[in-house]
Amino acid sequence: MKATLTLRDRIDQVVFNAIYSRSLVYNTCWEDPAVDRLALELTPNDSLLVITSAGCNVLDYALAAPRRIHAVDANPRQTALLELKLAGIKQLAFDDFFAVFGRGVHSQFRELYYDALRDELSPFAQQFWDTHLHWFSQQHGGFYFRGLSGVVARAFHTYLKVRPRLAAGVGELFQAQALDEQRHIYDTRVQPLMWSAGMNWTLSRQLTMNMLGVPAAQRQQVQAQHQHGVAGFIREAVEYVFRELPVWTNYFWTVYINGSYTPTCCPEYLKRDNFHALKSGLAERIVPHTSTVTAFLQTTEERISRFVLLDHMDWMSSYYPEALAEEWNAILDRATADARVLFRSAHANPDYLNLIDLGASQTPLRQRLHFHERLAQDLQQRDRVHTYAGFHIADLVGV
Repeated sequence: MKATLTLRDRIDQVVFNAIYSRSLVYNTCWEDPAVDRLALELTPNDSLLVITSAGCNVLDYALAAPRRIHAVDANPRQTALLELKLAGIKQLAFDDFFAVFGRGVHSQFRELYYDALRDELSPFAQQFWDTHLHWFSQQHGGFYFRGLSGVVARAFHTYLKVRPRLAAGVGELFQAQALDEQRHIYDTRVQPLMWSAGMNWTLSRQLTMNMLGVPAAQRQQVQAQHQHGVAGFIREAVEYVFRELPVWTNYFWTVYINGSYTPTCCPEYLKRDNFHALKSGLAERIVPHTSTVTAFLQTTEERISRFVLLDHMDWMSSYYPEALAEEWNAILDRATADARVLFRSAHANPDYLNLIDLGASQTPLRQRLHFHERLAQDLQQRDRVHTYAGFHIADLVGV
């Protein structure tokens, strides 16, 4: 499969790569692990390959007690974040850990870091966190307003300051405790004020998408399938979330509105009992790797039974199609006979499934996958993030 890139495509690619290669992009995961766990059907014998992102979901899957989780990410800053979380689980008491990663603020983080955490980190992670300790200070806004995704959240907070009526409506929305109440607040207090021309323009800019970790190729896929473009797709996703799903359990959107989690609205790894389960040994089953998926698979001797690939194939298929084919060949080479793959896409039916050919027989990728379409559709309706058009669950065929 060959991708034809315009000059604009190449410029967008260079800008995205420049931003991504210098930054922590994700300070929290933007995929719902509750639906992932139902899709993965994890057992004690499973060995997983998971793209690390912010590490939240890696820790969530560990609570299901699989044999091993290999957390793989090409961005070493994402690995550094997972390492810091693992060090905190090992070395900190729960209250300190929740202050750091629940509230995103700890008044004595510098002391905790040098006394208990730093020696647990790899050299790169040490170097990174040595210069970013201020991210966990109240003075600098706390951790969840840092990193690229945090910058976008902070910008939205600034926007709300100049839109007090909208800010009041959003605040009321996130206090709702019943779905009918929540839907009414959204319809009457938020929706009429939210979707201004300025908001639509901002959401349609590639710079905004870059800050959220969405490259141009992925944005173009959204534009191609939605008549109102990226802004229309985002509006549709937001309206589904706030009209159909309970906000009081939706920690994904809550953390970017409030800048912190609460004990009752947070990822599973931030709950006291789960923290102690991780500390008691489950976290030791996680192995971080700064690597591409292909490089990891080509160097490991381990067989992998579950793959969580997020959405990275969208941009690889446009910019690096040969590398994506190589990745899938590596997946097939190291997968167990009962392996299952979980991935998301900006498109409900991504083209690369038919365009990438694998192996000596040059078999289309789609023919090597048995999709569980009904299960995926059902689980996608429960997804509390709801920002992907495609959620795919597939078993590998002919491994």
